Amino acid sequence: MTDKNIGANIGVVGLGAMGRGMASSLRRAGWNVHVCDVRPEAAQAFAADGGVACASPAELAAHCEVIVSVVVNAAQTEDVLFGAHGAAAALRPGSLFVMCSTVDPNWSVQLEGRLAAQGVLYLDAPISGGAAKAASGEMTMMTAGTPAAYAKAGNALDAMAAKVYRLGDTAGNGSKVKIINQLLAGVHIAAAAEAMALGLREGVKAQDIYEVITHSAGNSWMFENRMAHVLAADYTPLSAVDIFVKDLGLVLDTARATKFPLPLSATAHQMFMQASTAGYAKEDDSAVIKIFPGITLPSAA
Repeated sequence: MTDKNIGANIGVVGLGAMGRGMASSLRRAGWNVHVCDVRPEAAQAFAADGGVACASPAELAAHCEVIVSVVVNAAQTEDVLFGAHGAAAALRPGSLFVMCSTVDPNWSVQLEGRLAAQGVLYLDAPISGGAAKAASGEMTMMTAGTPAAYAKAGNALDAMAAKVYRLGDTAGNGSKVKIINQLLAGVHIAAAAEAMALGLREGVKAQDIYEVITHSAGNSWMFENRMAHVLAADYTPLSAVDIFVKDLGLVLDTARATKFPLPLSATAHQMFMQASTAGYAKEDDSAVIKIFPGITLPSAA
């Protein structure tokens, strides 16, 4: 794989928790990785270890026929493509834009059409797995797009992810499956926080709750992962409260369009909204536990 990619250019826009790891995975696979970020120092730091820092998406697109966008939401993706110094005007026909954000599936479908009108290929390709798996090339990608888009991507997707799911030959299903994943993730975090809060309220030690539940049928990946943050009193945002305000909002918007009831998602969304407005918007999403009254949370050692 490496030999095939040596000297081949690829661009990554967005060097946050996931994007930096994805760019590093591509570099390890032999790609010549061009990067761009709203924080120029992030792009320069990546380039210092190998690669090319670009000042704008347009500059990056002038050098790369495959661009991987790893920004937060649809608005930022719009800016990457169509904002000042955006990539769209510089993308040559036959180029590929890989969209990795969590967005409204209908918006993703529309974006495929907008780019197709100028001869640009598109992959609807949301991601999951967290920063550690992005850095090791072991994350999951939920993708949908035309055969031509997959062909243009070559082995770039496999360089970034251990699991690349192909969910359709047009955009949409990648984003639909991602928001279903986010439904479960958000509900599980909210339920984990509620369970831990009840245990604390009833006077059980946090460590005892954690030890028993993680070895019992009520455990979940989110309980085990996020309640470890609570035990450590470490709310450094690996995934922030406001991410689930956004993502569960997308879940509810999608269901509302077909009048499909999602009572658990709606409750979890309200919990994250409450945490956000209480001042925890930028803290780790496990900080949703802070909305519960009358409990004493573990403190930092």
